[in-house]
Amino acid sequence: MPADQAAGLRRRNASQLQRCIHVLSDSAASTPRLAHALHQRGWTVLLVDASGRLLADASPRALFDWRQQLARGQAQTLPMPYGDAWHAPGVQADEPALTALARRYDCLLFDARPDAADWMPRPDSAHTLVLDMRPEAAAVQRGYAWLKTVSSLGGRVSVGLLGDADACDRLQAACTRFLDPAFAGGVFSVAHEVDAFAALAVRMAVEETHLMARSATENIGNMALKHGG
Repeated sequence: MPADQAAGLRRRNASQLQRCIHVLSDSAASTPRLAHALHQRGWTVLLVDASGRLLADASPRALFDWRQQLARGQAQTLPMPYGDAWHAPGVQADEPALTALARRYDCLLFDARPDAADWMPRPDSAHTLVLDMRPEAAAVQRGYAWLKTVSSLGGRVSVGLLGDADACDRLQAACTRFLDPAFAGGVFSVAHEVDAFAALAVRMAVEETHLMARSATENIGNMALKHGG
């Protein structure tokens, strides 16, 4: 399916919420695969190499690190088949200086390892955490630790699971048993899909539609309050 070049502009005009997707995976291939799937659905994507493992060789040697690039308003992004990519090892989603850069894209897609440092989502963004699961018990335990962290954020982050199907099933079962039912019900798995990344991109598109509808409703409500007041 070819990308709809105007789709991103329509989304950015219709929705005030910025989108951030965080892929936590041991595999360096997972985040680019999702970027390709989102691109095929017409999204304008910036893949943020927060792990420092994807673009270390491809990125030209920069005079300024990512903090200085943001301060100067000149992020040194690289064109890729799926959109743009940016070598920014260690950057966090709640970095205030990311706001201007994020507005150029439908979503920021962060690549990180499962043992990445704790993070806090941006208050002005809709977040999805994607856990690429391995079959080892330690991986399931680590995934559950992430779910506990996300559940404490009060519904600000949705969670998707892919990778080893049995590990994803066990993680969902633990989530249902021990965590808040409202949160557990929103944790979804695409591990049993033939193409998990394509299914995940479809899920993101559905969530985007809901966000746009919610934003439009909130805008109408705000206008009504303004004129009624």
